[in-house]
Amino acid sequence: MKVLAIRGATTVNSNTKKEILEESALLIQKIIEENFLDTDDMISICFTMTRDLDKIYPAVAVREILDITDVPLLNFEEKYIEGSLQKCIRVLVHINSNKTKSDIKHIYLNNAKSLRTDLTN
Repeated sequence: MKVLAIRGATTVNSNTKKEILEESALLIQKIIEENFLDTDDMISICFTMTRDLDKIYPAVAVREILDITDVPLLNFEEKYIEGSLQKCIRVLVHINSNKTKSDIKHIYLNNAKSLRTDLTN
């Protein structure tokens, strides 16, 4: 078994607790489903948000909506780059797996699809 990483991102239309929570939960749920993960496979989850999102941490969605309580979570502010995608939530999920890197499905939703046009969901 080895450690692998899964990337993903999504965007919200407005800076509200409701949207941040819903989109964060949907993003993690899609990562779990598309990669056939069990929460026991998950080592940790790191989130970043752009500076225009400040109503709630995306990790709250993992704990409260998805009821994943035994995976370490961490939230950061994404470095601001002029002209970069706004209202964006990014994630990096570390897992234990027997899969290869090419088996991993990285998930990009909403306007965040523009970040990785080389990937198809």
